[in-house]
Amino acid sequence: MIHRPILKPYNKRQFEVAEDYEFEGMIIPKGYQTNGANIPRVFWSLFPPNSPEYLSAALIHDYMYDLAMGTYANPSGITFKDADKKFYENLLELNVPKWKAWLFYKSVRLYSKIRW
Repeated sequence: MIHRPILKPYNKRQFEVAEDYEFEGMIIPKGYQTNGANIPRVFWSLFPPNSPEYLSAALIHDYMYDLAMGTYANPSGITFKDADKKFYENLLELNVPKWKAWLFYKSVRLYSKIRW
């Protein structure tokens, strides 16, 4: 079950985890920074990158991507695909409308295929 992390503003575009955040046995450490959802600026009026509606899911997704990239130890072998799937599941659990969750999921899948 996803719960809301305690975040504090770090700068204009980033938030910092104010205390360790546990999700499904994974600990996102205090001080970890996220910029929320990586949404192109042209769409910010429709989908603000730091919307509370999906910021929790974006934080977990960002951290899982960092695990997949090797930024942090990844004993579970989390992949980009795992992170994207969990992002979609978390969006639905946060009651993000299904069409929006699907759009975000397809966007991050495309991004991971292009970038990695």
